[in-house]
Amino acid sequence: MRRRYGVEVITGIVLCMAPFLAPLIGAGPDLLGRVLIWGLFGLGFDLLFGYAGLLSFGQAAFYGTGSFVTAYLLTTGIIPNMLLALAAGMIVASLLGLIIGYLTLRRSGIYFAMSTLAFAEMIYFLEFGPLRDWTGGENGIPGIPEPSIDFGFYHLVIQPGWPMYTFLAVMFFLGFIIARRISLSPFGVILTAIRGNPVRAMAVGHKIQRYKLAVFVVAAAYGGVAGGLLGLFQGYMPPDAFNLHTSAELVIQTVMGGAGTLFGPLLGALIWLYLFEVLQFVDSVGPYWRLILGVIFVILVTVFRRGICGEFIAWRDKRMTNRLNRAMDNNPAKAGTGAASNRPAPQLVMRESPHVAKGTPVLRADNIAKHYGGLKAVKGVSIAVEEGELRGLIGPNGAGKSTFFKMLAGEIEPTLGEVYLRGDKITGIGVTQVCQMGMSKSYQVNELFDALTVRQNILMSVLGQKRGSFRFDALVSLHRVKGCAEQVEAAMALVELSHRADTPVHELSYGEKRRVEIGLALATGANVLLLDEPLAGMSPEERVHAIALLKSIRRGRTVLIVEHDMDAMFELADKITVLYDGNFLAEGTPDEIKASKAVQDAYLGGVEES
Repeated sequence: MRRRYGVEVITGIVLCMAPFLAPLIGAGPDLLGRVLIWGLFGLGFDLLFGYAGLLSFGQAAFYGTGSFVTAYLLTTGIIPNMLLALAAGMIVASLLGLIIGYLTLRRSGIYFAMSTLAFAEMIYFLEFGPLRDWTGGENGIPGIPEPSIDFGFYHLVIQPGWPMYTFLAVMFFLGFIIARRISLSPFGVILTAIRGNPVRAMAVGHKIQRYKLAVFVVAAAYGGVAGGLLGLFQGYMPPDAFNLHTSAELVIQTVMGGAGTLFGPLLGALIWLYLFEVLQFVDSVGPYWRLILGVIFVILVTVFRRGICGEFIAWRDKRMTNRLNRAMDNNPAKAGTGAASNRPAPQLVMRESPHVAKGTPVLRADNIAKHYGGLKAVKGVSIAVEEGELRGLIGPNGAGKSTFFKMLAGEIEPTLGEVYLRGDKITGIGVTQVCQMGMSKSYQVNELFDALTVRQNILMSVLGQKRGSFRFDALVSLHRVKGCAEQVEAAMALVELSHRADTPVHELSYGEKRRVEIGLALATGANVLLLDEPLAGMSPEERVHAIALLKSIRRGRTVLIVEHDMDAMFELADKITVLYDGNFLAEGTPDEIKASKAVQDAYLGGVEES
């Protein structure tokens, strides 16, 4: 992120050199112009698919809409200014994206993809059916005026050939700069969290549905501009812009070049369109050009699993990580916090606790229950946790501990009863809003952003604290988020992972991953922590370190821990609540729980501890 303008400079150089290099491979301005239009179209799709992980088969709807609106406004003279007509096409495509996104993003995975495909087919039907008098149907809209730039005091007609290439190159470069700013912004960083682990992204305070809808509209806007440029480039609005194969080719080109790289769609478009143009005019292979093109695509995506650009970036990042690790190994003195090791570690900032009436429990559950049809996982349990308390929650397998915990955290809504955080009812508001109110949860099974580094994982939580649940700061630098870097460093120092800051999480040991899990909850600034089996699966040595960590993080916080390690619970907890068969069984100090005959009977009754 600190190599600020290197990618933009390289992209500019490539665009400037292309007219001189293209003739060497038999490519002309017409081919390069089409590549740039598809590359611009692909920028928006790459933000949607490569960054947010949303596969849409309906992008042709926005591409065709932008082309139709721009062509219609120019040919009818309603808006004679080319740039204003392009802007209008972009706005209409964005509004269409807002409507389709709002309806389709309620589902995920293949259901979302199929929903976008269905909407694209509906738009295609409208273009050839009820709207054919405006869209031209099979004939499209011919006679688009010669493109020109008119600012009143300055007028320039864009001629076909290399002048048109220059105009399209400028448009692509502007689109690339904006897309890169989006990808490096706090907004863009959250998109990568949504792609990596949407469940955890919600748990650290982000309203992911709003982020998904926002990036869907951005992708639609890029499609609208690219479609408008296609009409200007060809002199007519092509009816096949709405076709399904348009969306399919966009996906193919992006995957081939490398999703999540921004430059990948342009490279993929160059390869795809060049082969498309060349193969059809080779006599011996002309009839088989589709087959050959498909074989080439399969070979490329097999050899380059991340796409061509994606594999190059992964190779470069791996080299840089290895170099950094070697530097750390050769200089152990700096392995802690790097150059900042001589400075005191920043303090982790917690959310301010709202003032409540004296005696009000920090966390209270009133007779909450959860029923799944005839199965009653929790049958009605109440609990009250005081400020600064470390409360243990224990019980045998099937006692309902995990379900109870999820109801407290807002992950699931109780069938009966209410949950209160500092006197405010939080029942049914969802895990994201609960996190924003100052209560966060770690998971029994690690819910991490595995493809990201430790620092990037912690950053996701910190952004939820510093920016709230949603903010469309798509053109703002990440470094403009005040106090963000300090909070990340403080959280890593607290869980003793500063020396592993730039290590991908999937390379960590199990014990280190558990510390990242706790670090994600801490970095939200939570003053109430729900820790679900933080010691699960640890070796004896890791367990000792984890217990010491739990003792240190409880200072200034209220902590509720579900744990099956009885020795650790008796050592850590101020008070322990016991569940059995979905019911409240007992509550008291560790000594009282040890002496409780009801607890002894429950655990000695043949039920294995969880």
